[in-house]
Amino acid sequence: MPFPATRLRRLRRTPALRGLVRETRLDPADFVYPMFVEAGLSGRQPIGSMPGVDRLSIDAAVAEAGEVAALGIPAVLLFGIPAEKDAEGTGAYDDEGIVQLATRAIKREHPDLLVIGDVCLCEYTDHGHCGLLRPDGSVDNDSSVELHVRTSVSLARAGADIIAPSDMMDGRVGAIRAGLDDEGFSDLPIMAYSAKFASAFYGPFRDAADSAPAFGDRRAYQMDPANGDEAVREAVLDVEEGADVVMVKPALPYLDVIWRVKERTGLPVAAYNVSGEYAMVKAAAAAGHLDERTTVLETLTSIRRAGADIVITYHAKDAARWIQQ
Repeated sequence: MPFPATRLRRLRRTPALRGLVRETRLDPADFVYPMFVEAGLSGRQPIGSMPGVDRLSIDAAVAEAGEVAALGIPAVLLFGIPAEKDAEGTGAYDDEGIVQLATRAIKREHPDLLVIGDVCLCEYTDHGHCGLLRPDGSVDNDSSVELHVRTSVSLARAGADIIAPSDMMDGRVGAIRAGLDDEGFSDLPIMAYSAKFASAFYGPFRDAADSAPAFGDRRAYQMDPANGDEAVREAVLDVEEGADVVMVKPALPYLDVIWRVKERTGLPVAAYNVSGEYAMVKAAAAAGHLDERTTVLETLTSIRRAGADIVITYHAKDAARWIQQ
């Protein structure tokens, strides 16, 4: 039987040919590196469930930020572990809070590196939920939004380049936009965690940030993993409220959602390759089941191919080195 004239393998024959027609490319400029900064810490403290990731003192965070910048990664995303927690999460919007102090220190030493300020209360509340609680233990949406606005303004004053609300309260993007504008920060972009799912893949993060709920879970405000249409609605609402970038979190179980959000909104889309996704690859590689380098690069390429313009990942430093080799 004669072969057809079309043979797709012709362009797969050599590395140079494959590179010539490659549709999706990875670049360190696509990455954001998350960092955990802890008040009162000296140096670094390894996070057991996330090999290669540490809690950092402010000085260590400044040094880490310098390493990130040298690798061509344009941005870091900061999470804070305060010295004390309370029911109102006051450390989140304290102008002398851990993330505010770290932001000032990083911007002083590395002014061209973008600092993204995560806006949520879960790391700062003694109950571990993302907002203020009603007497029945449920999270009160509107009063929580007021504190997220205060947090956003505080981070803006500290020098944050992007505000990233991750709490999943209704209406918070519009309220934060108005609050920033009122305080003279109309040029500061908002990267909204628009489709943040109530995922099992956050486990290691909760160890890293000491943010596990003291009771219950977050399914009353984070999204049901079964819902794709609702994820698109969330993203569209955030766009209407003034978001400049929309995010899908986690990434790998929701590649279809990344694609749909990108197609529907046309905005820059971020995807968060979360702690559980990172830990799975690390564990499998340590056991000899996977090659870490090829697995990570394939994973990040799949996230970009799905439509993500920005990939937030704990693999960012290693991936940047591998790409540059």
